[in-house]
Amino acid sequence: MSQDDPKTLVSTEWLAAHLSDADLRILDASWYLPSEDRDPKAEFDAGHIEGARFFDIEDISDHRSDLPHMVPPVEKFLSRIREMGVGDGHQIVVYDGSGLFSAARVWWLFKLMGHDDIAVLDGGLPKWKAEKRPLTTDAAVIKDRHMFATPRDAMVKDVTQVSHASKLGDYAIVDARGAARFTGEAAEPREGMRSGHIPNSRNVPYASLLNEDKTMKDPAALKAIFEQAGVDLNKPAITTCGSGVTAAILCLAMERFGKTDHALYDGSWTEWGAFPTVPIATGEA
Repeated sequence: MSQDDPKTLVSTEWLAAHLSDADLRILDASWYLPSEDRDPKAEFDAGHIEGARFFDIEDISDHRSDLPHMVPPVEKFLSRIREMGVGDGHQIVVYDGSGLFSAARVWWLFKLMGHDDIAVLDGGLPKWKAEKRPLTTDAAVIKDRHMFATPRDAMVKDVTQVSHASKLGDYAIVDARGAARFTGEAAEPREGMRSGHIPNSRNVPYASLLNEDKTMKDPAALKAIFEQAGVDLNKPAITTCGSGVTAAILCLAMERFGKTDHALYDGSWTEWGAFPTVPIATGEA
């Protein structure tokens, strides 16, 4: 697979060359952990890639749930996307201010809604800025465009489905959190949360899939990392993390090396770690 693939990952060079394409739509999906004390919308307003629209992960979510940024109802997703002037027939590129972090969640969300013409910007805004490429404070010109959704329900899992998969072993469950959180040695950042991991899951920290400049490693290296972590790639996969954001990086990585039978556990550890009736494992897998 070439580095540039408009359905998974594109380089800053690719985006710069296509910036004036009439059917291109760019989304800034920056989202940060509370500990980072960063305001993604304020940073967007202060400078973004030309034509970009701000995709608010917290707003475009299911506010009926007590869990953070869960998948929004289809109608809400479509309404917000139409308001951005994004619709059917557009090639979408999504980036974030960390390099490659929250943008993968929005890539996965569009895939879940049945849209494949979306790619993550490899290295994100930091790489774009490091290369001295231009930014603007101008708002994008919004033109109405209709969008349909054909949800792929198999791409998202709930706590009951993951519990069954953990017991039966019919899925490869892969956790994107850091090793110390996976083993239970490090406390969870959310107060009152149990530490450890889903029984029978394997640990592939999302950071291990990235180069120093936050670009994603090549497909062969990605596949080797999953295999070395003991992930059975012959089984369909379920990815998980702290709150369903970095789990999407694992989905993107698998898609890069040709594994398409993956799903994401939307509640992730925020749900599992607080759910009183599901078991927790500690130590190495």
